[in-house]
Amino acid sequence: MNGVQWTCLVLVVVATVVGVWLFARGATTITRTVGVGRPAPGRLSPVRQRLRTLAREVLGHGRFQHRPVVRAAHWVVMVSFPVLAVTLATGYVQVVAPSAALPLIGHLWPLEWAVELLAWTSLVGIVALIALRLRIRPRASQPAEVQRRSRFFGSTQWQAFYVEATVLVVVLAVIVLRGLEYALAADAGEGTASALHFPLTAWLGQAWQGATTSALETAVVVTATVKIVVSMTWLMVIGLQPTMGVAWHRFLGLVNVYARREPDGAPALGPLQPLTLADGTPVDLAALEDLPDDARLGVGAIEDFTWKGLLDFATCTECGRCQDQCPAWATGKPLSPKLVTLALRDHAAATAPYLRAPDGTRNLDDEHAGLDLIGTGVIDADALWACTSCGACVQQCPVDIEHVDAIVDMRRYQVLMESAFPKELGGTFTKLERQGNPWGLPARARLDWAKGLDFEVPVVGADVESAADVEYLFWVGCAGAYEDRAKRTTRAVAELLHAAGVSFAVLGDGETCTGDPARRAGNELLYQMLAAQNVEVLNEVGAQRIVVTCAHCFNTISREYPQLGGRYEVVHHTVLLDQLVSDGRLTLLPADDERTVTYHDPCYLGRHNQVYSPPRELLGAIPGVQVTEMPRSGADAFCCGAGGARVWMEESIGTRISTARATEAIATGADVIATACPYCTVMLTDGVAAAHSAATAASSTDGGAPALGTTGPGAAPAAGTTPAGASTQVGVPEVTDIAVLLRARLATTP
Repeated sequence: MNGVQWTCLVLVVVATVVGVWLFARGATTITRTVGVGRPAPGRLSPVRQRLRTLAREVLGHGRFQHRPVVRAAHWVVMVSFPVLAVTLATGYVQVVAPSAALPLIGHLWPLEWAVELLAWTSLVGIVALIALRLRIRPRASQPAEVQRRSRFFGSTQWQAFYVEATVLVVVLAVIVLRGLEYALAADAGEGTASALHFPLTAWLGQAWQGATTSALETAVVVTATVKIVVSMTWLMVIGLQPTMGVAWHRFLGLVNVYARREPDGAPALGPLQPLTLADGTPVDLAALEDLPDDARLGVGAIEDFTWKGLLDFATCTECGRCQDQCPAWATGKPLSPKLVTLALRDHAAATAPYLRAPDGTRNLDDEHAGLDLIGTGVIDADALWACTSCGACVQQCPVDIEHVDAIVDMRRYQVLMESAFPKELGGTFTKLERQGNPWGLPARARLDWAKGLDFEVPVVGADVESAADVEYLFWVGCAGAYEDRAKRTTRAVAELLHAAGVSFAVLGDGETCTGDPARRAGNELLYQMLAAQNVEVLNEVGAQRIVVTCAHCFNTISREYPQLGGRYEVVHHTVLLDQLVSDGRLTLLPADDERTVTYHDPCYLGRHNQVYSPPRELLGAIPGVQVTEMPRSGADAFCCGAGGARVWMEESIGTRISTARATEAIATGADVIATACPYCTVMLTDGVAAAHSAATAASSTDGGAPALGTTGPGAAPAAGTTPAGASTQVGVPEVTDIAVLLRARLATTP
């Protein structure tokens, strides 16, 4: 060994020892931080199913389905990480013996092909990712509202660029080394110097032919040392930065995806996680009387999260896909799912060391225990209550962070332990508790919607003995019974079912609110009271198949009532009506003219329950309807702003979400905005009115004709909320449920 080799060997050994030690220390720190969390029962089994899901999700990169370039680039960089680790091992050998190779696999041509293919594709991939980050990153010279449009706003940019630069240098070193290895083999006259062993780098090696053996060996040693030292420096940096999620997600992401809520790979949407005690035991009404005096309900301090919740925070890559899709953030609210996650991650990292006893157990006697997340300013109260629970953040997250569950758990603590919530919710809670509906109207008015129909609507217990005597129990819901626009939908569905010969009955005043607004607002105990009452009634009347018109009722009865022992076959009215039309049980009149209709996907029907096709198929079957899609539709649909109990709260910060969505719908030029949820109907009707008012005000100021879809003070979307390319249109579209459109084309009057 010459002097260069000795110097490089010392550098490699020192860098490796320090890098591995610091990496291990960082991993230990993260493990201890995550260990501060409460138990999360069921997150590690069934093992086989979870492993299959992990392999499918990681190798398939399913969460990148709408970003094909990013998906391909990230996939090759990810896959190259373990494969190119073989070249790292080779580098240690080359520092000592430049012409040497790993035993057995050193000249295995399939491996060499894989290494070279991944090296080149990773080079292209990482350059593409760097270029993307440079293009869309926020810049200090930009106005604040422009910076907010970038999904990297609030991300730690130097960390991301450092990780990408490390990948770039390592990949380049691998390519250069392969070329040098070819040149050395050719210089020695070895048979491995061929296209079989160097399929993509032989040309590079040929460029160095003519160099002396000594020069080639020195180049190999130096390049191998650079690759190793850069790699070990990366371990040192991330070991010293346990909160560097953009790097640690390479390791933590595998664990987080494995421990996801749904073992089959479904996103953590639909039902909320049950309220639990510190030991992970679910809390129900029966357990409330036996609760200890020091019981903490919900999440008020960082140690109240489960270990999976703390792992979520540590795993965040700061990619900002959640922020990019969040309707609250897009309309100027302080809520960013990413920034909430990062705040909790940093707070956990700062607090966790004080919450562990010397033996590794949780130490909740320390003064750092019980630090209120809202009271200390870790989480902004306005951000907490801005969430619509639309689930876009959860669906977009590539590492399966469960944002909605975390936000609702924090709301639960604020409501149940602190009695701290928006003042509007106080009245809503009271109405739900006293009258069983958020409007506070009497139960005797629940059948008013049926007045004037040409047929009798049977009531279970009065007209039919049991719900089992009819095909469907029609769950009308609070909106369908009390809200005028929703009543039209209820009547239309009843008339369509009657015309199709479907027997159905309703509960009448036996219904009460499903509890969805209470649960999403954090009042879990009120939800349990309402839900338990409904489950008892449904079981007593023998309910088996239920049809609902409200997406929130659909989600609650079908996905959450099983937690309380209520298991039923629940179908949304658009799905049932679509089936009836397909079966020829409804005869529709031909249309005299065509109307352009754009469909708004309700979050709790689409994103939470994956019902996308039936409503569109139903629209397509209505004579005279021409469907046009909004830029954000289907899985990418923008929220109306009603979910998460937001329909009962004032929206005083930024632009109204409903106005932003309505403006996007108006820009399609549609005559009708079709919905499939009463909350969406209400919000979009108000949004259209606000957008029209803003456009009218703008036109009076400019002296021109009204142009809906353009921005206006206080009503139009904030910058970035309407996709580029959406044209402005004149006119005020009608907002109505698909069932109402279908009823208008019914050939025979029931």
